[in-house]
Amino acid sequence: MTVNKNVFYIESIPPKAEEYLILRKKAGLSSRQLIASQVGLKNSIYAISVRENETHRLIGMGRIIGDGGTVYQLVDIAVDPNYQGLKIGTQIMEHLMLFVNESINQQAYVNLIADIPADRLYEKFGFVKTEPEGIGMYLKRQ
Repeated sequence: MTVNKNVFYIESIPPKAEEYLILRKKAGLSSRQLIASQVGLKNSIYAISVRENETHRLIGMGRIIGDGGTVYQLVDIAVDPNYQGLKIGTQIMEHLMLFVNESINQQAYVNLIADIPADRLYEKFGFVKTEPEGIGMYLKRQ
């Protein structure tokens, strides 16, 4: 566990589904169903929860998902807007990348979908844009 004496601490465990959904909404991420979130969080390969020191409220998070061998994706990287500017996103990425570098095969494909301007943060950790060779896509559903 990493502790910032002034504001927050970091745990290497996924958040509870209810607080995960609250933080997703605060951070402007798309909504998810509670049941699906419970299943997804449980199936995380690795997860980080950032909590406010006094209240223990979830203020940041990040996860790694994948098949456990060849493909991994960094997802749900989010920081409560009230706590942005404290380098929490950077610390989340440092923890996730430590796991990637220590626990994931060098030949595995590690990716993420970056919102702009967060792509600048991810570039600092070695992520490169796939264009023009490829572009990220998703299945748009109702």
